[in-house]
Amino acid sequence: MIQIGIQGAEGSFSEQAAKKFVENQKIKKYSIKYLISSDGVLNAVQNEKVDYGIFAMENAQGGVVLESVEALCKYTCKIVEMFHIPIKQNLLGKKGIKIENITEIHSHRQALRQCKEYLVENFWSKPLIQEDDTAEAARRLAESKIPNTAAVIASEHCANKYGLEILKESIHDLKNNLTLFISIKKADIK
Repeated sequence: MIQIGIQGAEGSFSEQAAKKFVENQKIKKYSIKYLISSDGVLNAVQNEKVDYGIFAMENAQGGVVLESVEALCKYTCKIVEMFHIPIKQNLLGKKGIKIENITEIHSHRQALRQCKEYLVENFWSKPLIQEDDTAEAARRLAESKIPNTAAVIASEHCANKYGLEILKESIHDLKNNLTLFISIKKADIK
C-alpha cells in the first residue's frame, strides 16, 4: 500500500489534493498520513516513512506558502507533479452561534490572507489567530479546545467532518481561488 503524507489534518485542502494526486497517478491502494506541516511531510519523505508527500506551494490570493519554501530549503526531494485545486473558504462555527457573537477567528495564515477583505469588513475588531492548519482549527473548535465563541475558516468538508455549521460560504476574496500543490518523493541521490 502506498503511504502519502500530507500537510494538514482530516478535512484539509491537502487531503483533497492527495485524492486528486492518486487519481492523476492512478494509484489504487493508498493511505494518508496527516502530518500537519510541510516540514513534517518533507521529513517523512526523506526518512522513508511515506512514499509521497503533498503540500501547498502557492495560492492565487494568499501568495507563496512560506512554510513550504522554508521546508524545501532543509530537505532534498524530487518533484513528482504540480497541480491546482479550487479552494472554497467558509466561516464555520459551533451549531447555534450567530455571526454577531463571534469573538475571534482561527485559521491557517494562508486562509486568513485569502479572506482578508471579508475579515476587515466584518471582523475588523476581532483577533485573528493563526493555526497550523485549517482542518486542525476546525477539529479544535469542535472539541472545545478553542473558545466556543470562536469561528474558523475552513472547507465545507471540515464542517461536515467535525459537526460545525457553515455561518457564511465562500468568504475568500478572489472568486477563482486556486492553490498550487506539489507532490514529491525521495530524491534518488547517487
